[in-house]
Amino acid sequence: METGTISRLLQPTKVPSSRFASFTSKSSICCTRTRLMPACHSSHGGREMNSDEREITVLSSELTLKRSSVGGGLSLHRPLHKRDVVGKTFCSVGLSTYPGSIVESSSQTAEEKIGVLLLNLGGPDTLHDVQPFLFNLFADPDIIRLPRLFLFLQRPLAQLISVLRASKSKEGYAAIGGGSPLRKITDEQASALKMVLETKEVPANVYIAMRYWHPFTEEAVHQIKRDGITKLVVLPLYPQYSISTTGSSVRALQNIFKEDSYLSRLPVAVIESWYQRQGYIKSMANLIEQELHNFTKPEEVMIFFSAHGVPVSYVENAGDPYRDQMEECIFLIMKELKAREINNDHTLAYQSRVGPVQWLKPYTDEVLVELGQKGVKSLLAVPVSFVSEHIETLEEIDMEYKELALESGIENWGRVPALNCTSSFITDLADAVIEALPSTVAMSTSTGTEEEVDNDPMQYFMKMLFGALLAFVFLFSPKMVSAFKNIL
Repeated sequence: METGTISRLLQPTKVPSSRFASFTSKSSICCTRTRLMPACHSSHGGREMNSDEREITVLSSELTLKRSSVGGGLSLHRPLHKRDVVGKTFCSVGLSTYPGSIVESSSQTAEEKIGVLLLNLGGPDTLHDVQPFLFNLFADPDIIRLPRLFLFLQRPLAQLISVLRASKSKEGYAAIGGGSPLRKITDEQASALKMVLETKEVPANVYIAMRYWHPFTEEAVHQIKRDGITKLVVLPLYPQYSISTTGSSVRALQNIFKEDSYLSRLPVAVIESWYQRQGYIKSMANLIEQELHNFTKPEEVMIFFSAHGVPVSYVENAGDPYRDQMEECIFLIMKELKAREINNDHTLAYQSRVGPVQWLKPYTDEVLVELGQKGVKSLLAVPVSFVSEHIETLEEIDMEYKELALESGIENWGRVPALNCTSSFITDLADAVIEALPSTVAMSTSTGTEEEVDNDPMQYFMKMLFGALLAFVFLFSPKMVSAFKNIL
């Protein structure tokens, strides 16, 4: 089977609004509208989101609450060498981690118990965990989005990909200490967030829900229910929204809530994206400014923003706002730097692409080679879509991309650390939580049709038969196997 056919099979399908249970509210918080400006050296222009899906009410910092959702996306109100990580402290505050990934507050009143749920990707704690972690990742229909006819292939395909990728991925995790530091850092961020909230007289329990590894969303929700939380703020640790990150995590949460009478009545506010918040922008600018001073000639340094990529089809076919939000985020960071009289050239590229489909361009590895060919000698890498150190910063950027840059002619390399527990960043997250509290509302318990149901047994049988025949071709074609071996 040709690669083009594989790509078509992996195209996203627009998620119907009924699959995305809504948070509704009669109130909205209106904030300053920001004009979307594309980042320099980017060939992508802004695009307006479709508005034919169910309107939902959510909180996104410095935006209005009222949005329209396309598969969990948002329509913004705007015109439009190896790093030793073993035993390393990634956070700027000396706080210990908490078993069970919950930071409790003992000063809440009986009348109200506030909870904050941090959403993150998760990562394997040991090399033994790598393959099952990858399976969980690729079994998510928001990561590999198959047409309805092929949904029964989701788990077999995830098993195939995870087995083929496990060996290479284990090498990466071995290079950074034998596992992901993401759980530890997120625990520390939760501890720091709880501390700041208490200083602001908003005591809260802070929970962690990882999408693809422990503690899973189900574990966190069980603890929330057991603790009797009466008001919950959901805070994804992804600055920009994507259907494959925040969207997937929120949908998993909603699927759990709607099946439980207690949880479905729990007042909840979701902070969908927060890349525009001044606290985040200034925190990123501070880190960039600090790292520039490490160069002999800071003014000659190319600021190289590297963001995690997503398949182009997510943006163009499924209405994912990720690219627009990323470009606006870079514009805002550079605007802040220019206000500090830092006028370095900059560029944006996307990393971590996987599989035979086209991802957002330009690609980080290709741009690094081009910059070296153009004579760029000093480069500062900025992992813009990551707020915690993990394999894509510690191994992919610090090792793979650094080696490639030096081979391409770049002589001076630097990398901005992830925000981790930077005090200004954590303080801004606390402010975002406090701003969200007034907008908490019970999750909708609408029993609208989740998916179309095949009521005709013969029609269902024919679809399954046809799907099984295509599955045989899809999974056992020599070209298909070769494609996965070469690409994965």
